[in-house]
Amino acid sequence: MARLFRTRTEKKSSLWNRVVKLALTDVRVAVGGVDSDTLESLEERLLAADFGVPATLRLVDRVEDLARKGKVRGPEGLRGALKDALAEVLRPAAEAFLQAADQGPTVYLICGVNGVGKTTSIAKLAHRLRSEGRSVLVAAADTWRAGAVEQLKIWAERVGAGFVGGQRGGDPAAVAYDAIEAALVRGIDVLLVDTAGRLHTHRNLMEELQKVDRVIRKKLDGAPHESLLVLDATVGQNARAQVEAFSGMLPLSGIILAKLDSSARGGIVVGLQEEFHLPVKLVGTGEGLNDLEVFDPESFIEGVFRDE
Repeated sequence: MARLFRTRTEKKSSLWNRVVKLALTDVRVAVGGVDSDTLESLEERLLAADFGVPATLRLVDRVEDLARKGKVRGPEGLRGALKDALAEVLRPAAEAFLQAADQGPTVYLICGVNGVGKTTSIAKLAHRLRSEGRSVLVAAADTWRAGAVEQLKIWAERVGAGFVGGQRGGDPAAVAYDAIEAALVRGIDVLLVDTAGRLHTHRNLMEELQKVDRVIRKKLDGAPHESLLVLDATVGQNARAQVEAFSGMLPLSGIILAKLDSSARGGIVVGLQEEFHLPVKLVGTGEGLNDLEVFDPESFIEGVFRDE
């Protein structure tokens, strides 16, 4: 299977320096090694940066193990040990990329709860694809929320993408089916299928999402090529419940982390990779249409450990 976004994006290490503030310069590290107070302080800082418990324990255990072997000495030794440990956790994310169909339209199924920035993320992704010369069709399979279809149609027109929508309260799976038909007829490169914002407590809506997925798979071999969950970076560890809910209903392939700004704590990308083995593939870095970046683990690590 082919891949999308072949070229690496410009490094955004300064972004990660802003949203992941470990302040390791304040962590006391003895010249001869790392003591229990240092490990405790490190653990607190990782948790505060939204790394999550599993990832934090793994990173701290790694540092402690190296310290016990005499391989962590002084602040630079601590930084080096953490860099290596983070690179190990994020290695699968470094190898993850947006899949593309070898033939016919590439189909991305986009899901997430209301308010996470799903609609604007779709618009940003459509804009990026259009700017790279690809034809894009947007399908508004969110027939549940008032104004959702109209809102997505406006965004599609603004970025130069085609649009397929249904009636309010209509069958979302039928919209997805019609959109694939249209994409095949028009020779569209990428089809983005929006779905209604759902919570795990909305059982009927989650089952509806499964139906959309089934219809897409039956209509087009190999589709959806990506099933992406949009998460709000500012909610931190509350994102775990959303990942658990959606991954229980769909075979998710990755995450779009929206609303990544100074109020977010970007360690969540490490926590989600460690706990769910689900890579963050795209990050929203601002409100503009150009503010959507491919997640680059190297830039993340460089930014985390860059001196202020």
